[in-house]
Amino acid sequence: MSDLAGWGNYPRLPSEQLTPLRSGTIPPLLASRTGLIARGQGRAYGDAAIGMAATLSTGGLSRMRRFDPDSGELTVEAGVTIADILTTFVPRGFFLKVVPGTKFVSIGGAIAADVHGKNHHRDGGFGDHVVALRLMLPSGESVTCSRHLNAELFHATVGGMGLTGIITEATLTLMPIETGWLVQETHVADDLEAAMAALEATASHTYSVAWIDCLARGAALGRSLIYAADHAGLADKDRFAPARDPFPPQRRPGPSMPSFTPGFALNPLSVRAFNALYFSRGARHAATPRLVHWDPYFFPLDAIGHWNRIYGVRGFLQHQCVIPAHNARSVLAEILERVARRGSASVLAVLKQLGDSHGLMSFPLRGYTLAMDFPIQDSLFDFLDELDAFVSAAGGRIYLAKDARQSRATFMAGYTGLDRLRDIRRQIGATDKLVSHLSARLGI
Repeated sequence: MSDLAGWGNYPRLPSEQLTPLRSGTIPPLLASRTGLIARGQGRAYGDAAIGMAATLSTGGLSRMRRFDPDSGELTVEAGVTIADILTTFVPRGFFLKVVPGTKFVSIGGAIAADVHGKNHHRDGGFGDHVVALRLMLPSGESVTCSRHLNAELFHATVGGMGLTGIITEATLTLMPIETGWLVQETHVADDLEAAMAALEATASHTYSVAWIDCLARGAALGRSLIYAADHAGLADKDRFAPARDPFPPQRRPGPSMPSFTPGFALNPLSVRAFNALYFSRGARHAATPRLVHWDPYFFPLDAIGHWNRIYGVRGFLQHQCVIPAHNARSVLAEILERVARRGSASVLAVLKQLGDSHGLMSFPLRGYTLAMDFPIQDSLFDFLDELDAFVSAAGGRIYLAKDARQSRATFMAGYTGLDRLRDIRRQIGATDKLVSHLSARLGI
């Protein structure tokens, strides 16, 4: 028994840790325990991947099984990471159709959270590109799930936060690419209205995301830099940089935070100063398309090892909400105004457009998602409850993969598939067997 935490380092909770190296060794572990949940790379921010009694690591399930270059179908075990796949297949001219903001996520975790990227408005979530998966039920039986076989269980597992079984293997569809570069355009938005208009105007690009200065106030409330990009073809690469290798070497690991930063390092003055510098620096590249490496475009924070330590030993909370499109402008403005007045928020806040989702418990709704990090302070929890009230009133919801503290009332108001998930969990015997701290806290 030892303490575990998510990426936000809050909460830290005791749990027995199990580390099977083959899927065949999992059934007896399931048979002898209750209150168990699977855990990949531990990149869920809160308590979603911490079992009430036991936590089963899928890190040992790390083999790539099969790849068909004609169809792009790749079969891997659940512990394989996005980084593993990109390292192996980008030089061969293939890319995952959806990637989240970090490549250090297991495939099992990506499916369980139905992670989304900068192209959800066009291409949906990670689960939309899963052909099939192998799921070990609480009984120890292993079943294949797809849109055509055990379809209801498939849709409950995509976005189901590990509560329907242990994903042991998955088949994904990769897409062909001509180069490892992207053509990126930077657009400057002086306020929230302009930022949302820019995201709508760049929706024809494959990828579009806004860095938003969540401490700007007044006329500058919501000022942003919008990064729109498409995979570069050989002609694009030759036009911008004919001497460059079509598939550049992978970015070398950057510096790592050696220990937790003192809590006073991130204060309103330092964050405002950084945001001002970042905004002015980004504005210098506006309106000029340029070639960028795939790694820093998709995974900017991965350049700093253990970047979560910057928030100090108490940790941090991320508040990621989605607001339906028809309510988004007014609700996001109210949230940003309250955050700016409080003066304590992240240097990397993100605003994106989302489309529809298909998992029973998937997070996205057609609208806008805003993600902000907050260092933990005693007053933070009440403040985030206030933000949740605006989200719920607008018909939005909070992302379970980033959550560590939302109330049951907020959760139940946002996730209309909950009753059906509970029914499925009862049918497969998961109610007591598969229990995370998140599911216990929210009554799933």
